[in-house]
Amino acid sequence: MMNLPFVPAGKATRYIVAHPLAFALQVLRAFSANQGLMLAGAIAYYALLSMVPLLILSVIALSHWVDQSELLMALGRYLEWLVPSQSKAVLGDVNVFLDNRVTIGALLLVTMLFFSSLAFGILEKAMGQIFAHRGLRFKRHRLVSAVIPYAFVLALGLALLVLTVATIGLQTLAEESIWLLGREWSLVGVSGVFFYLMGFAAETLIVASIYLTLPVGRMPVRHALIGGLAASLVWEIIRHLLVWYFTTLSKTSVVYGSLTTAVVALFCMEIVAALLLIGAQVIAEYERLEQA
Repeated sequence: MMNLPFVPAGKATRYIVAHPLAFALQVLRAFSANQGLMLAGAIAYYALLSMVPLLILSVIALSHWVDQSELLMALGRYLEWLVPSQSKAVLGDVNVFLDNRVTIGALLLVTMLFFSSLAFGILEKAMGQIFAHRGLRFKRHRLVSAVIPYAFVLALGLALLVLTVATIGLQTLAEESIWLLGREWSLVGVSGVFFYLMGFAAETLIVASIYLTLPVGRMPVRHALIGGLAASLVWEIIRHLLVWYFTTLSKTSVVYGSLTTAVVALFCMEIVAALLLIGAQVIAEYERLEQA
């Protein structure tokens, strides 16, 4: 076991504030050395293969508590956060399969679990490579690693149920109005703001939970939340740029034809995976500065 000397946490923060460009280059060099883009591509590939089965099974399971049409509407809203401008096409595929839910349920379950476990397995290995300095001190039992992907899938399903119920509540709120200063004020804009903030908060918490869970050892909650917030903010900027590009300049449908949805979804998910890994690399380099 290697004992690293302790350096006050303030030193790492002061270094980053004083040398932001040097720290950014350090992160990018480490990300490149860890083959981050290749790992992000593998994660995105298996995540895409498991996305549609996961959505179908989520709708089948959650429709016992929430009306299916409202559930699909909420799914469409949140899919825009993951695959900008392609949510309608993805939901179209989901609708096609829902009519045959009895005959394909078992196959979907096996497919989703298989590809989800592959995606999370690669993600866990990527985190292990990024946080290699932790591997010198901490080890994780193989059983825990095997259970993590399925626990995450279950947690995502529960999160989707909560978000759907909250979205339905916001939609109901949007139909209301209040009297203030002798005038009627519609709550449409207010509900839209709440919906956006709720989606952004959920995105940040999901990313932070990945940072808390997948790397071995104990991750400070503050580091995970900062990493989740930073990754989410960057993705929000990129997501809006992608929406503008795909709706105004893109000729993807001309080049790829019927493959457009799959190509765009894979491209977007690879960006998300790369940002997720870069955020982890930022946290790892910060920890190395603390221990230098």
